[in-house]
Amino acid sequence: MKKPVLVIMAAGMGSRYGGLKQIDPIDNEGHIIIDFSIYDAIRAGFEKVVFIIKKENEADFKAVIGDRMQKHIEVEYVYQELTNLPEGYSVPEGRVKPYGTGHAILSCLNAIDGPFAVINADDYYGKNAYQMIYDYLANHEDDDKYRYAMVGYILENTLTDNGHVARGVCVTDEKNFLTDINERTRIERRSDGTAAYTEDEGATWTTIPAGSIVSMNLWGFSASLLKELKERFPKFLEANMASNPLKCEFFLPSVVNELLDEGKATVEVLESADRWYGVTYKEDKEFVVNAIKGLKDSGLYPQHLWEEK
Repeated sequence: MKKPVLVIMAAGMGSRYGGLKQIDPIDNEGHIIIDFSIYDAIRAGFEKVVFIIKKENEADFKAVIGDRMQKHIEVEYVYQELTNLPEGYSVPEGRVKPYGTGHAILSCLNAIDGPFAVINADDYYGKNAYQMIYDYLANHEDDDKYRYAMVGYILENTLTDNGHVARGVCVTDEKNFLTDINERTRIERRSDGTAAYTEDEGATWTTIPAGSIVSMNLWGFSASLLKELKERFPKFLEANMASNPLKCEFFLPSVVNELLDEGKATVEVLESADRWYGVTYKEDKEFVVNAIKGLKDSGLYPQHLWEEK
């Protein structure tokens, strides 16, 4: 079996931060969240990372992140570009938004030919998540079905007190295999401590059961997913470009759901008890900084990640 590769979706970083140079460190040593992600991935056994970036951000990305990482892990770059479209399609006039996470992973078609994990660039997933996904990928192969995995988090461990979040709420069977993901685009922690979602701008709220498992976009796939994305992307464009040319998105979880519905794949949900951290709102940063300090003080990380490795 080929060794699992880590794929980091970073094509949206420049737009979210107003330029990569504005990425805020989350500790006194200048580390950003990607530093901790790659540190944990290396500890788990990963030896190669593929960064999905925008071509226009390449120089900044290498300066801020990539050049430092090359000393510790093999690095490759692929580019999510609006013009990466199947033959016969062109970018609609006025379109600036990328085509979504499925399109991002499709950018890896020529870079990956074995198992791979997928993460978001600006999410902290915790040490255990990388070990679980690496071990799964190193020990499972496709047979009569594609054998995929996802690290799921307890919803309450992923909320912010500073606003609403979007999460994929997972439905699993008795063996912890995924049967469905319900995308909830506005989840908030309510005053009574429960989590609830609204689909009508807050007019009504539906409570989500405590302890529900959600997806934070940490997936484990075999190379078969790339073949499926390549086949399904033109069909997606055919169905959506006319009705929503400027904003339609080819989402990774939607493709996974299709494969589940068709009986072509299974997704084992590996539950993490770790807390997820991310800076969804600028007010979240202080919370993340304090959390990382606590993890260092407890000995989970050295103060200087790379010098002491």
